[in-house]
Amino acid sequence: MGKKNIIERTIEAPAKALDLGVEGGQKIAQTLPVDKYKQPLKRAKSYWYLLGPGLTTGASDDDPSGIATYSQTGAQNGFGLLWTAAFTFPLMAVIQEVCARIGLVTGRGLAANIRMHFGKRILYISTLCLFAANTFNIGADIGAMANAVQLVFKLPTVLLVIVTTILILMLQIFTPYARYARYLKWLAMVLFAYILSAILAHPHWSTVAHYALIPHIKLTKSNVILLSAVLGTTITPYLFFWQTSQEIEEEIADGKVTLASRTGTDKQSLKKMRIDVWSGMALSNIVMFFIIAACASVLFTHGITNINTAAQAAQALRPFAGNATYYLFALGIVGMGLLAIPVLAGSSAYAISESLGKRQGLNSKLKEGYSFYGVIIISMLVGLIINFLGINPIKALIYSAVANGIVAPIILVLIMLIARNKKTMGQWKNGKVSGFIGWVLIVLMAVSGLAAIYSLF
Repeated sequence: MGKKNIIERTIEAPAKALDLGVEGGQKIAQTLPVDKYKQPLKRAKSYWYLLGPGLTTGASDDDPSGIATYSQTGAQNGFGLLWTAAFTFPLMAVIQEVCARIGLVTGRGLAANIRMHFGKRILYISTLCLFAANTFNIGADIGAMANAVQLVFKLPTVLLVIVTTILILMLQIFTPYARYARYLKWLAMVLFAYILSAILAHPHWSTVAHYALIPHIKLTKSNVILLSAVLGTTITPYLFFWQTSQEIEEEIADGKVTLASRTGTDKQSLKKMRIDVWSGMALSNIVMFFIIAACASVLFTHGITNINTAAQAAQALRPFAGNATYYLFALGIVGMGLLAIPVLAGSSAYAISESLGKRQGLNSKLKEGYSFYGVIIISMLVGLIINFLGINPIKALIYSAVANGIVAPIILVLIMLIARNKKTMGQWKNGKVSGFIGWVLIVLMAVSGLAAIYSLF
């Protein structure tokens, strides 16, 4: 046996190294550190390939409207609601995991499952509310992206909102799903701009840690409204529909084009899904944490409490935190708009096409999915028009919050009933922990919805 083979076997079994002599020992000494450094890289690469629908769903939650809400929370209330980032994380992760599990086990989207179990009437009401909320949100996000671009390039608002709408529409309609999924996945990395911007704002980390770990609750009117806004922005119905449908898109991309081939799952698939979902929700809430921390440490400290948009937050941070923070904030708004707007429009399209019994998705071409892509086109165009109606972006977000506040508890109840149905879910039905957390979330979202309605009227 050659020395090379002996050395290779020795690396796998270091106990035999004594048989090689000095020369073999030197070669192993040179080889092992390389392997040592390669292992973390291999693990990181494997982890990255595991990420997919969960990552993009979680990242899309930090859309420009969400960024505005978190910025407003930090500016108006300081560090007082920083604890909500950790509080909402398990709630968000559990419900998204339940949605993903429904998709993996049944092979159907959420709307199709609701249609099967509860009939058309409840589904149509929920879907219409979802469409209305998503469309207002799309309009606000398109405007926010245009304002963010104007922070760097002084271009006309009309031009920017039209170009943004056309660009996102073209990507959704004409980009193959596999490439589109990769594009969304890499866009999620833009969120790290907010982490960097917060670090560059130099907050007092001891104060940040104190407020992050110890809840500070003041039941004033403004605090209750802010709390309901944070909860409503973090846990929204469009995430439920998108998560479920994207799990199916991934299976179709893997060749499971029939319902029979998609029905059922296994432990390995569920394990991968959990890693993906919990990673995506963790990223979402970490970014939420840093946005609140940055605005609390800079804006609230300097008495700047009136923040209506994410672009305003970037402008207000600039004099105190510097140009780097300013540009990173602006980059984040544009990047997250490119990620979140397709998710908003897509979730409406999945819900409505499945409500009509016409299952289509991003894997289908335009001529094969008129109803699916028709909903995307309509929601994008209405969102575009909203920017020319003179509607205040904050009012658009309030309308969106009210629609979400009405529909979220209803859809959550339906999700939990489907997830505990043994006939539908078999051995993968909800356990006691996920069931308990789900029903706690329903109560919280119901209270949040009532607070959002109260804030409007």
